[in-house]
Amino acid sequence: MARACEICGKRRGVGNNVSHANNKTRRTWKPNLQTVRANLSGTVRRILVCTRCLRSGKVAKVSGSRSFVAGNAAAS
Repeated sequence: MARACEICGKRRGVGNNVSHANNKTRRTWKPNLQTVRANLSGTVRRILVCTRCLRSGKVAKVSGSRSFVAGNAAAS
């Protein structure tokens, strides 16, 4: 699985570090990817999503309390 956003396709950027002496070495910029439980076409999946897609509301997140049952909470 590539380290890319599954919504917008954003992945690492490449370029150069440039020193004061103008020496150039290769480097990468990694996107800020988060693992999110999302509702995709009726099924819940864990997907990698960049923070820009999370902020803009392109992903429908699912709450983390999937095993919570009101009857069990009152019994314990």
